[in-house]
Amino acid sequence: MFEFGRDLRKLFDKARESDDLGWLELIGADLVEAEARREAIDAGRVSCARPFDSWIRASALWREHARRTGRRESLDRAAKCASDAARHTETPDQTAAAAIESGEIHLLRFDLFGGPATLTAALADAQSLTAERPATRAAAAALHARLCARRARLSGSPANLLDAAALLDAALHGAKALPPTAGDELRLDRAALALEAGVTRRDPRLLDQAGRDLRALVETASPDYRPLTRARALSLAGAGLMALAALAGSDAAKVQGQALFEAAADQFTPDHSPLDWVAVRLAQADEDTPLLPLAEAEALTREPGLILGALARERRLAAEAALAETMIDVEALTSLEAVVRRRLANAVRTEPLDWAADQIGMAHLAMAKGRLTGLPPRAVGLMLAEALETAREWGAPALVQRAVLATPEGEGLGAGG
Repeated sequence: MFEFGRDLRKLFDKARESDDLGWLELIGADLVEAEARREAIDAGRVSCARPFDSWIRASALWREHARRTGRRESLDRAAKCASDAARHTETPDQTAAAAIESGEIHLLRFDLFGGPATLTAALADAQSLTAERPATRAAAAALHARLCARRARLSGSPANLLDAAALLDAALHGAKALPPTAGDELRLDRAALALEAGVTRRDPRLLDQAGRDLRALVETASPDYRPLTRARALSLAGAGLMALAALAGSDAAKVQGQALFEAAADQFTPDHSPLDWVAVRLAQADEDTPLLPLAEAEALTREPGLILGALARERRLAAEAALAETMIDVEALTSLEAVVRRRLANAVRTEPLDWAADQIGMAHLAMAKGRLTGLPPRAVGLMLAEALETAREWGAPALVQRAVLATPEGEGLGAGG
């Protein structure tokens, strides 16, 4: 995506030694993987002068690769590097820094694959951290605040949301000791929390706060140097506008939200950060979205158990069901049902969220077939109820919402709890 001349390459080589990994946004996922391999090899050399620093850096690089691609193997490599760093600690502060890196890996694992138990374990570790340097203390506070924000969003409790917002505020206040990328992560999390709570509670103060955070991120994240941060902020702003448009029935707000999604997608190419591209496309998708981009999103998220992969599969099945119904093609619906049924038959080998996505997809297909044949679909309510419960247990609220939206009128499942 980017071409480096001789002078720029010198700056790039210098950036490799910086604590701020914001420069990674300038390179694609393949180059991030190459950098991670190089750093891990260097850290493992007997001649490595600072093995702890090298292992921590290798872990952060593998973690970034996992964040971009959703590859479980990269996340496991990050965890191994963090473990190797912990074996080379020489001070209590380094021990805390290794534990913080391990916590960041747990947080990302939850973001990618769900599993609130991972979140709970990481929180317990974060609360017991003791650090000496101001930067390490600030990093521990940031990790703790971000973990609490995720747990609060899962609970939906107003009190938990307010407590988590206060922790994010405090962590941001101390973020001056951290690299700019860490501050940006905190602002994105605070904006997401405020946006969700603001829409749910119709609270203009929280919506204004989210808007200020996102505006600041968009203004400071240059498309030439921080394209992914800029895209994430634009996409979150677009999601907020779309939610408000749905509440107010405003076509103008919906158009503005779509424009923000388009702007986010224009910041990078799919190979630069596959998961960011899929997240934007899925957030942008509605019931009229063509099948091709949904199939592309599914192809980029094949890792078993990936939340975005489950969402992409469910959206693609919904689109295929709608297309077959429009074409009055009962045979196509029957063939799709057979494919999904074969996958469901292998439930022992299927990740829970993939199973839940197939259950919702099967419900889409059964209802479309029922409308075409006049025969009432069987067990649709049970399919959706089981999918909803599984998605809720695994901490995937977006998939919970898809199950609720798929439910026929008069069979409300409820999305709370």
